[in-house]
Amino acid sequence: MGGSSETKVLQELLLYAASAALSCLVLFAGLRHLDPNKDAAKKSLEQKKEIAKRLGRPLIQTNPYEDVIACDVINPDSIDVEFNSIGGLHSIKEALYELVILPLRRPELFSHGKLLGPQKGVLLYGPPGTGKTMLAKAIGKESGAVFINVKVSNLMSKWFGDAQKLVAAVFSLAYKLQPAIIFIDEVDSFLGQRRTSDQEAMTNMKTEFMALWDGFTTDSNARVMVLAATNRPSELDEAILRRLPQAFEIGMPDCRERAEILKVILKDESVERNIDFNYIASLCDGYTGSDIFELCKKAAYFPIRDLLDEEKKGKKHQASELLLIIYPLLYFFRLFSPKLTSGMMTSWSTCLLILLLYLLVETSVFTEISYNSFLNPGTTSNDPGRPGESSGYIEKNRSSCYRVQQVKISISSMAHTVFGR
Repeated sequence: MGGSSETKVLQELLLYAASAALSCLVLFAGLRHLDPNKDAAKKSLEQKKEIAKRLGRPLIQTNPYEDVIACDVINPDSIDVEFNSIGGLHSIKEALYELVILPLRRPELFSHGKLLGPQKGVLLYGPPGTGKTMLAKAIGKESGAVFINVKVSNLMSKWFGDAQKLVAAVFSLAYKLQPAIIFIDEVDSFLGQRRTSDQEAMTNMKTEFMALWDGFTTDSNARVMVLAATNRPSELDEAILRRLPQAFEIGMPDCRERAEILKVILKDESVERNIDFNYIASLCDGYTGSDIFELCKKAAYFPIRDLLDEEKKGKKHQASELLLIIYPLLYFFRLFSPKLTSGMMTSWSTCLLILLLYLLVETSVFTEISYNSFLNPGTTSNDPGRPGESSGYIEKNRSSCYRVQQVKISISSMAHTVFGR
């Protein structure tokens, strides 16, 4: 009797345990099915696997904020820009190789002492279209480091405190994926001078960024570098400039560099033989590399237009005869080189001043001013006079007496409803 009762109790316990385990599994499956974040978590895991595959790295543990930043991570092998793809800038490319690329590729050479530590911040500045962003991509390609393209729009959040967490995620993800380059294009819009009118969220985000940046600066083993580019270095905060000790000016290309840019652009194109690149470069004074590239694109459309014109006249051509030959390249650059480009832009106020000086010289107003000043030092032609004294009538008679033309300038016509015009 005793043995059978013990067996019965044991069977009941096993039955209760099995039913409890089954109930837990059913409850867990039901809660998982009712979880509103189930699809988001699954999508996040798939995204992590895709990013790891794209970067050629094993799957790492990341938080939700790092997952947002991971969407802007670029595999260096997928970058198609190298130093050879950039015409000119030889001295700058050599300096960047020594200060940026070599420490990331050969860290063992810079592990002896603090003076040989890798650079933690590099600034590229210069006019628009000179190749700053292209040079930054080439640095990522040549160094083999993961390229994190930071976008300010991704760091901003409607939730209080999320901006600082996203900034922290930039550095934590870079540390997990090192060697890494944190690239900030148009850095003046993000890390510009701090003003009292700035929003509290933006100020806190800048402070968090600089604090985390200092943490990597003190860590000599971290192979993480911040690379920034801007058109307006004067707008950067002084604290940011201190953290960017190496600054390189990417200026306007000279004639030799413009010729090299032309050779790089037309390297794989079907062009006419015996092109004098140096002469064409001399016609493009004031052009940036971007301007020259756009000009070559316009010249490449000439053969297509000629072919279409011939087809309208009844002439038939085979597709193999359509050669995108850059012709007549020399004539095209002669025709369009005087155009105003980004490297030659001048403010409207300067243009207006030049126009006024030209008019004054052409109409001999300067002669009148100097003549009156010499005879009567106390009075000049720009004497405003008192209201009601008919100063305008006197000026008309004076101009007719001296036989000079009078230029009447209306301030109201120079004003504009749009501020800055």
